[in-house]
Amino acid sequence: MDTGVILWTAAALLALVVAIGLAWRCAALPCPSWLIPLLENPYFEAVAGAERLLGRAGIGPGMQVLDAGCGPGRLTLPAADRVGPAGAVVALDIQPRMLAELERRRKRLGAGNVETIQAGLGEGRLPSARFDRAFLVAVLGEVPDRPAALREIRRSLKPGGILSITEVLPDPHYQRLSKLRSLAGRVGFREVGVFRGLLAYTANFERADGPAEPPDPNLRS
Repeated sequence: MDTGVILWTAAALLALVVAIGLAWRCAALPCPSWLIPLLENPYFEAVAGAERLLGRAGIGPGMQVLDAGCGPGRLTLPAADRVGPAGAVVALDIQPRMLAELERRRKRLGAGNVETIQAGLGEGRLPSARFDRAFLVAVLGEVPDRPAALREIRRSLKPGGILSITEVLPDPHYQRLSKLRSLAGRVGFREVGVFRGLLAYTANFERADGPAEPPDPNLRS
């Protein structure tokens, strides 16, 4: 094949990928289930591996854990193993195909302490004051109403419960730490720790005492 044709083809593919990424970001769409094979890759494991994230959140036996936007269970199932039979993990995702894949893996591993909920964050489907820990891993930017999502998670945490948020580059929905801090503070969280890396970070927020600010109809950032 002519070198010029190869270069033009590569440029066109790159432009298409960039265009899809921008459209995906602007629309705040969830990661489609057909991308599961691409999501579970050595790069993501290296910068935001499940065991690393569980350690950062202090997951241990007997805990009640929420994995919000769980996908196929990359974090859910290792968390279920850590909390053991005395604990439980609730996996929430808006996409039935993601939950179906998680359920297939759960059965294969015999993890009986996992519960699934098909819903979007902010819809009010989470139980109140149940969880010791909650996770959002490369998920928050996919949620159209982020303040509502964080308020729901805050309500679902026990007093003193921790929300652990991880953002990874080059996710098109990547949330800057400064923006995340501002949003979390407005809805009733207090920052308790940050783990920084070149390509990813984890920020832990504690459910603060007292009521969160009332919902602002103009706040959707």
